[in-house]
Amino acid sequence: MSATEDRARRSLIEAPADLLVDRLAAELRAAYEVTSTELFQIDYRLAELLPLGPGDSITTPGHPAWRCFDHQEPVLVDGVGWFPVGMRGERQGVLRLAPVPAAPALVDEFAGIATALGHELAAVSAGTDVYRSASRSRRLTLAAEMQWELLPARSRVRPSFSLAGQLEPAYAVRGDSFDWSDDGSRLWLSTINGSGEGVEASMLTSLATHALRNARRGGLSLADQAALADQAIYALHRGQQHLSALLLELDLRSGVLTAVDAGSPRLIMLRGDDVHDWPLDQQFPLGMFDGTDYREQRFDLQPADRLFVVSDGVVDAAGQDVRYGDTALERFLRRTRKMATLDAVRSLIGDLRAFVAGDLIDDAVVVCLDWSGPAS
Repeated sequence: MSATEDRARRSLIEAPADLLVDRLAAELRAAYEVTSTELFQIDYRLAELLPLGPGDSITTPGHPAWRCFDHQEPVLVDGVGWFPVGMRGERQGVLRLAPVPAAPALVDEFAGIATALGHELAAVSAGTDVYRSASRSRRLTLAAEMQWELLPARSRVRPSFSLAGQLEPAYAVRGDSFDWSDDGSRLWLSTINGSGEGVEASMLTSLATHALRNARRGGLSLADQAALADQAIYALHRGQQHLSALLLELDLRSGVLTAVDAGSPRLIMLRGDDVHDWPLDQQFPLGMFDGTDYREQRFDLQPADRLFVVSDGVVDAAGQDVRYGDTALERFLRRTRKMATLDAVRSLIGDLRAFVAGDLIDDAVVVCLDWSGPAS
């Protein structure tokens, strides 16, 4: 790392939470003679790159900013550089710098600085609304605000797996959600197909998510995690409210997948050119009855397997009195085979929006998980 890159990174660390880009711009101007520094963040719909300050959003396919975001590589066009901003697989946006000479060493330095910005954005997000507010093209409903605050991230990349998820309609989602965590040897993923409307649905999903996290962090097995969440919901609602969930635990050393299907969203497997629903034993939704005992199932994944979890809002999406349906879903999932997980999720959501000619009416959650092979 050069001394100038180190100073730029240090300026980010020492900057006030709301002035990350301003302080970085001043340092880049002094050290590299970069006169224009702009941050564009991906919006909640994964459809626009929104400027942090005044200016127009970027929506045009093929724009250098989107090529940078999609391929996660620097893009230089006519002295303007676009650099991916993210952290540990979470794509946050792109950094626009100008002028940028086409010198490989400098391009690498700027790419490293953009990554450092991604880490700082994640570090300060709990203490300021500046960046969250700027990543919205319109106001979230209260229910959607609650749902998005539950999410750990929309994407994650490690040598053994890649993971991405999305909620729709992004600015008005109610009860659908997903959650994940990994400790280097195991990955846990839960996907919830919500129940109810508005804030009431968000509160039910929040209760289930926190109950599952509490059980997971307490070291309980997957079946016991489901049982604890089931008890928490039943104790409060006495069976009047319940929700469907799919709980997965992947052993990153062996590829063994453990699953608990609590009336869950669908789990779809892509193995080679084959696309099929995963054979799960459907059990009672969380909170439906008192004291439900849940059973675990185990399967062996193979390297290059891809899993999709989709809620019923995907298959049931309606356009001009026609459902999206299983056939269209299977055909489109097969087309995503060579895409990165986040791109696959974005593409499926985009196809759904095109099918319904706008935002989805019912909640939908899409999660994509790629298994690369055992972690070393």
